[in-house]
Amino acid sequence: MASQILPLELIDRCIGSRIWVIMKNDREFTGTLLGFDDFVNMVLEDVIEFEITADGIKKNKLAQTLLNGNNICMLVPGSDGPESHS
Repeated sequence: MASQILPLELIDRCIGSRIWVIMKNDREFTGTLLGFDDFVNMVLEDVIEFEITADGIKKNKLAQTLLNGNNICMLVPGSDGPESHS
C-alpha cells in the first residue's frame, strides 16, 4: 500500500529549505521558506523575485517577503527558480 502525504504536510516538510514559488501573475519567487498558514500565505527569506517581461526576466533581491496564498499557482520544493531550469 502506498503511503499518502497531504499537501500541507509536504509544504511543512519544506520549512527551512529553498522553494520556488510561481504566482498567478508574471512574478516568481525563490527563497528559504520560514513558515506558512492554513491559507498557504508564505514567508520567505533571502528572496529573489523574478518578473517576466517582454524584455526578459528582471531580478530583484529581497531580505524577506510575505506571499498571499490566494495568488500562488505552483510550488517547486528544492529549486532556485527559473534560471536553474532553463
